[in-house]
Amino acid sequence: MDERRRQNIAYEYLCHLEEAKRWMEVCLVEELPPTTELEEGLRNGVYLAKLAKFFAPKMVSEKKIYDVEQTRYKKSGLHFRHTDNTVQWLRAMESIGLPKIFYPETTDVYDRKNIPRMIYCIHALSLYLFKLGIAPQIQDLLGKVDFTEEEISNMRKELEKYGIQMPSFSKIGGILANELSVDEAALHAAVIAINEAIEKGMAEQTIITLRNPNAVLTLVNENLAQEYQKELWEAKKGKEENARLKNNCISEEERDAYEELLTQAEIQGTINKVNRLAAVDHINAVVREGNPENTLLALKKPEAQLPAVYPFAAAMYQTELFNLQKQNSMNYLVHEELLIAVEMLSAVALLNQALESNDLVSVQNQLRSPKIGFNDLDETHVERYANELLSIKLETLSQGQESLSWNEIQNCIDMVNIQIQEENERIVAVGYINEAIDEGNPVKTLEGLMLPTAKIKDVDPDPEYAQHYQDVLYDAKSQKLVDAASASKILWLDEIQHAVYEANTHRDKARQCVTLVIDVNQCLEKENTSDILSVLKSSVCNTNDILPECADRYYDALAKKKEQKSASVSTEGSWLKFTLQEKYDHYYNVDSKETSWVTPESCLLKESWLMGKEIEEIIKEVTADYIREKMWSASEDLLLRFEATSSGPLLRKEYEARKSFLYEQEEHVVKLQAFWKGHKQRTAYIDRRQTFIDHIPTIVKIQSWFRMITARKNYLSRLQYFRDHKNEIVKIQSLLRANKARDDYKTLVGSENPPLTVIRKFVHLLDQSDLDFQEELEVARLRGEVVTKIRGNQQLEKDLNLMDIKIGLLVKNRITLEDVISHRTKLNKKKGGEILNNTDNQGIKSLSKERRKTLETYQQLFYLLQTNPLYLAKLIFQMPQNKSTKFMDTVIFTLYNYASNQREEYLLLKLFKTALEEEIKSKVDQVQDIITGNPTVIKMVVSFNRGARGQNTLRQLLAPVVREIIDDKSLVINTSPVDVYKAWVNQLETQTGEASNLPYDVTTEQALTYPEVKNKLEASNENLRRVTDKVLNSIISSLDLLPYGLRYIAKVLKNSIHEKFPDATEDELFKIVGNLLYYRYMNPAIVAPDGFDIIDMTGGGQINSDQRRNLGSVAKVLQHAASNKLFEGENEHLSSMNNYLSETYQKFRKYFKEACDVPEPEEKFNMDKYTDVVTVSKPVIYISIEEIISTHSLLLEHQDAIAPEKPDLLNELLELLGEVPHVESFLGEGAIDPNDPNKANTLNQLSKTEISLSLTSKYDLRDGEAIDGQSLMIKTKKLIIDVIRNQPGNTLTEILETPATTQQETDHATDMESRAIKDSKTPEEMKHSQSMVEDAQLPLEQKKRRIQRNLRTLEQSGHVSSNNKYQDILNEIAKDIRNQRIYRNLRKAELVKLQQTLEALNEKAAFYEEQINYYDTYIKTCLDNLKIKNCRRSIKLDGKGEPKGARRAKPVKYTAAKLHEKGVLLGIDDLQTNQFKNVTFDIISTEDVGIFDVKSKFLGVEMEKVQLNIQDLLEMQYEGVAVMKMFDKVKVNVNLLIYLLNKKFYGK
Repeated sequence: MDERRRQNIAYEYLCHLEEAKRWMEVCLVEELPPTTELEEGLRNGVYLAKLAKFFAPKMVSEKKIYDVEQTRYKKSGLHFRHTDNTVQWLRAMESIGLPKIFYPETTDVYDRKNIPRMIYCIHALSLYLFKLGIAPQIQDLLGKVDFTEEEISNMRKELEKYGIQMPSFSKIGGILANELSVDEAALHAAVIAINEAIEKGMAEQTIITLRNPNAVLTLVNENLAQEYQKELWEAKKGKEENARLKNNCISEEERDAYEELLTQAEIQGTINKVNRLAAVDHINAVVREGNPENTLLALKKPEAQLPAVYPFAAAMYQTELFNLQKQNSMNYLVHEELLIAVEMLSAVALLNQALESNDLVSVQNQLRSPKIGFNDLDETHVERYANELLSIKLETLSQGQESLSWNEIQNCIDMVNIQIQEENERIVAVGYINEAIDEGNPVKTLEGLMLPTAKIKDVDPDPEYAQHYQDVLYDAKSQKLVDAASASKILWLDEIQHAVYEANTHRDKARQCVTLVIDVNQCLEKENTSDILSVLKSSVCNTNDILPECADRYYDALAKKKEQKSASVSTEGSWLKFTLQEKYDHYYNVDSKETSWVTPESCLLKESWLMGKEIEEIIKEVTADYIREKMWSASEDLLLRFEATSSGPLLRKEYEARKSFLYEQEEHVVKLQAFWKGHKQRTAYIDRRQTFIDHIPTIVKIQSWFRMITARKNYLSRLQYFRDHKNEIVKIQSLLRANKARDDYKTLVGSENPPLTVIRKFVHLLDQSDLDFQEELEVARLRGEVVTKIRGNQQLEKDLNLMDIKIGLLVKNRITLEDVISHRTKLNKKKGGEILNNTDNQGIKSLSKERRKTLETYQQLFYLLQTNPLYLAKLIFQMPQNKSTKFMDTVIFTLYNYASNQREEYLLLKLFKTALEEEIKSKVDQVQDIITGNPTVIKMVVSFNRGARGQNTLRQLLAPVVREIIDDKSLVINTSPVDVYKAWVNQLETQTGEASNLPYDVTTEQALTYPEVKNKLEASNENLRRVTDKVLNSIISSLDLLPYGLRYIAKVLKNSIHEKFPDATEDELFKIVGNLLYYRYMNPAIVAPDGFDIIDMTGGGQINSDQRRNLGSVAKVLQHAASNKLFEGENEHLSSMNNYLSETYQKFRKYFKEACDVPEPEEKFNMDKYTDVVTVSKPVIYISIEEIISTHSLLLEHQDAIAPEKPDLLNELLELLGEVPHVESFLGEGAIDPNDPNKANTLNQLSKTEISLSLTSKYDLRDGEAIDGQSLMIKTKKLIIDVIRNQPGNTLTEILETPATTQQETDHATDMESRAIKDSKTPEEMKHSQSMVEDAQLPLEQKKRRIQRNLRTLEQSGHVSSNNKYQDILNEIAKDIRNQRIYRNLRKAELVKLQQTLEALNEKAAFYEEQINYYDTYIKTCLDNLKIKNCRRSIKLDGKGEPKGARRAKPVKYTAAKLHEKGVLLGIDDLQTNQFKNVTFDIISTEDVGIFDVKSKFLGVEMEKVQLNIQDLLEMQYEGVAVMKMFDKVKVNVNLLIYLLNKKFYGK
């Protein structure tokens, strides 16, 4: 038994040695001696010191370790200085706090007195380091490691030799606990509590004990509570089982408490294990996601227990791990796989870093690292590996690849190894070849060249070339041996390859020579001259030497040479001999086709054949002779061909030398050439002259005949050409005529004084065609429809707004349903057209005859008001603000037909300009008054441009971007810190379901102290900047969409302010312009797009509060930017946007400046004050009788201020009109039935009747009478046009002085008859004045006399001059022609614009009808509900209904004291509160719905009676009136009084 026990002790000790060995290898990352040699290996203390450096690097460094590489130890054994290593280990353990009870003595290690004590200390150290989380847990290998019987016996003997008592390794945990300090005692108690919690199996309790600070456990994750419980329970059960097995053979005294309990280190180990598994799961998940940053963070987590990773290689970790994961069948990497992979990848990352820094030494060190795990890496070739990797790294970087993978590096190593192996094999092959060369064995030499390891290229395996390879290689080696500078006497690979290439060149050259010789000689023998050229070209080296032009010469020279050579030959063989490089002979048998590089036996040469050298010399000679012959006359291309031959450069040189000589002797050469040419020419001339002299008569006949034939041929040809191109000739003639007409028109348009002949060609353009009349009628019709539709839509809009208010009051019980139904009925009438039909446009003819004169005067009055804006401008400022607004919205815009054409727009702009200048001059005292006040004209301009005409512009300008903001459901812009704070608190409480313990009411400053509020505000500001940029870009990029009238008024506003305040800065002026263009025109449309029809809203649809706030925030920023106002004061929290505001202001400033850059209306619309005289149709307005009477009344009321001078035209017209008529007198007698009971309503309806007034001036031309020179000028122009149509002439004076012929008079009369017929078909409103019609009927001569008389009058007034032959009036006619074309184009554009406007108005009317339908549905629902309610109230207990008729509520009686108590009565003047009991009030419902009688009694005596209307009370409540008086002394609370009435009389 003792023997067996000693054997067991030895085995257990060996297991503990193996445990210590493996643990130290993991810590040191280094291999230790075998287990049986470990004790001896630890004696020098080197491994112990390295272990100390591992867990206490600040105490021990590698430099302090003696004999760190153990070279001294291996050479001469232990040295006393080795004890320093053991001392450093002991000090390091002391520094980390390991109890000294475990320490061995230095001699126990160095002298091997007690090695088990040292191993025991290492075990205790491992447990202690594991508890601190510094090192892994040591393994328990007892029973898991096998040792031989011999090893166990040897260890037993060793232990018996020293007589050492074996330490109790199992009690290390208990001893550590006993040696703990006070704090560590708490650790012990915490560990016991953890074990108890584990035993109970409750994960919640276990996690609480694990998180106990006294347990000193790290990385405890509450989310893994169940996993901790499971693993700890299994570990504890396993330890208890092992303890049960051990305790069978151990006494009770020797037992340790920690044999069954988990130690702190074991608990920490289990936690680390669970954390590691969770971390591995997380790593696999993030690797699948593919985000390198997340993968790097997961790998760096300490729970993963993985080697260090490097951020710069994050992409590589992600890529490689993802590939490994895909290769795994489970698509999952376990910890061991991750550990190996990360360790290798980190090493690869460091290697890539070294490669990037181009550090060769660092690259070599990284390659030697055992962590990287490369296969077949030979350290002797590390430098070569490094160099190759550096080159590959540079190549991959150039291709965009950042790092080399492990496989790429391994491939590089494998490639280098293969290269080295091939080099070694090649060296062997080179030695074999040199040996064969020295032996002179051609076959062996060829075999050496053919060796695969030699990799000699292009070796011909044919044995017949072996000898030549041998000869060439031998010569090369012989020359190297002779060369004293050569360091080596053998041929190396490149030299051998060069010799093989040389031998192959000889072979090819020999084949070429054989082919040349055979082909040429056979061709000569067959006398085949045609093939000689192809034979030579296919066989010679340089084909450029063969010139096709010399084919015959080649053949003749070769044949001659062969014939000479054959003549001298007596015997003929079959061998041909070729000498290459004058030392290698090559033989070829013509008959047997045999070749040889050695002299064959019985070699008899074929001497009659020309050899290759001879053939080449002959070809060269013939080519040179030909080139010399043709050189002087050759072209540049031919010279280039000559120069490409072998002898070409030399011949070219000779040619250039000769040519240079001739140029030097140019003077003499020219003389010789001139003499010779002169001689030849003189001889030829004399011979020809003599021939002509001998045949003069014949020559004359020939010339005459030839001239005749030529002329006739040309004529017929030209005639036929014209016939063949008749269509083209017609087109050319048309083109010429068109060019002439175009030139004439350019003269008309561009010339300052166009001639009469040009004007006469274009006077027909002044005629009015049927199309002109149709377009004018269509424009008038559309204009009337547009104006009517605008007025109808405005009335519908007002009624709908009133309906909104009434329904709102109904919802709040402020009016009765009957009022709403009444208004609904009115709306439906308008919807059905009842009212609109009553407002059909009626002209003068529809009224009584007696009122025609009055209406004509009104037409003249409104024409005067329309064309002279000063009257209306003064009138606007004479009326109160409320009246002027209504006057503007009705009469003024009606007077100008809402600017439905260019004339009205031009006149309306003149009114705006005049009124604005007047307002600035009289009412503006400071620059800022325009911004801070509410100028009347500005309001008019904005109202007009936002109306029917400008609304489409606003939609185009803002609708897309506003719709984008509204549709963006994720957009949240809230710049109020308090609102953001409250929303955040609400969100917190909604999410958690608990009170947030945060105050609900905070100030702006308090709200800004919370980071969450600041972050949300910053996000809102960012969204605000982004959205504001979109709106701003839409505004700035759409400058052309901005109405011209608005831009022009902005220009007038800027200039007028600058004129009145010359010291105002440009910034101040642009702020005013911005106030008009942005703040007043655009800003409201952004804030309330539904209110300005910027976006389409369905019936009942509305913008929610978030959308409204978003739009309001954008408008607020743009408003501040347009006025260059920064966020300050209460908006201080938005100061971060001030820079943005400044940048935006600069953009706005540029925009405002460009907006003011517009032409004047006269230039824009091509109009002046005389335009009306030459237009086809008269201006027409559509105005109601009520508006006519109202305007007349206002003019009379303010006549003195408007027209202070008595002879004023306005005063004259007002005097003609007399007093202001009422509707009945305006329409005349008989218009209204005096007995009509609804006479008042009928008159009211008739007052809204619209009539059309064709505006005319009171002072039109009549019966030859001229009011002013300009009018006479117009009349004279019309007469001149009639005259020059029928009588031509170069000047006006010439035409007027030349009598008209009979034919001209007849033509003129015919033209006038045609005009009369056309005028009879012309609508009344488009006819000319009577005086002009009468002038047109005059004969031609009478017209000319009237023209002369008018011209004299005009010349006296300075309008024309006879000095320039009345060119001034001709210029005016030319101008009228040009303007007529412009007017037609404008009319077409106006037609399109009117159609678009009418379409938009119809859409708006349809929208209003949709709103009416929506209200109808709502009111019908209310009526249905009311019927149901009334039915229920009408049921009695006996089941019988009430009698017909409304049931009146019972009267209600209250004392003043009771009402005072209820709060309804607030006080009674001159009456004390204690007297209120003597006052009573009776409230009685009358027959009229909503009307109540209130009677007051004092001491039973009835005092007064007052009537209350519930609608009046509701209106007061709506307007915010809280207190009212009854009986002029009783103060009551309006809200409570309404409540009392609802409760007592309506049951509400």
